[in-house]
Amino acid sequence: MNVLDVIGDPELRETLLEVRGRPRAASISEIADATGVHRNVARRRLERLVAAGLLTASFERPPGRSGPGAGRPAKVYSPTPDTTAIEFPARRYPELVGLLVDAVPKRRRSEIGVQFGRELASTAGVEPAHDARRGLEGLCRALGAVGFQARLEHLEDGRAEIVTPTCPLRPLVVANPAVAEIDHALWRGLIAAAFDDLEVEDVGCVTHDCLEPCAACRIVVSLGRPAGA
Repeated sequence: MNVLDVIGDPELRETLLEVRGRPRAASISEIADATGVHRNVARRRLERLVAAGLLTASFERPPGRSGPGAGRPAKVYSPTPDTTAIEFPARRYPELVGLLVDAVPKRRRSEIGVQFGRELASTAGVEPAHDARRGLEGLCRALGAVGFQARLEHLEDGRAEIVTPTCPLRPLVVANPAVAEIDHALWRGLIAAAFDDLEVEDVGCVTHDCLEPCAACRIVVSLGRPAGA
């Protein structure tokens, strides 16, 4: 199935964005309720997105249920890790960005990434918070609302881990690993924007699994104050 045909279909695009906007895998019933269609319609749309390689399907039990009597696992859908950009016609932007990155001093790469992170935070409507968990979960919700699924996986003692299969710059990092410096700075800018009293200089960031085609990116963040403060 042609990806561009799928993206061009308003109903399939709505379903895709609904899945990508959630921090965790979505069930057929959840998508049916959110988009106002029958379960059978939602199932057909989700399966078309799977066939196009835009979603992956798996089975899991509802939260809090396990062991005998927990019922059959439900089929759920998640975004496929974004490792390439969807373009028509092919404009070769990753190659262009790679050339620009090579021409920019490393110090400036970080500044550019932070600036882009702040602009993305503004576009997504990120609202700063004082509490670490509230700020990071709010950031993930805001990114999901503009199509970049992310969830807070861990938070303890000033260290947080965010998981995202749809990191905004991942296709560029895959095409040119030097873009990783900008990617790290992007997340520092995003995270600083999620707090009302945290400076970019107080945010550390490293990423894992960006180049693994079947894995989500893991952004490990260190905050310049105790988590939950």
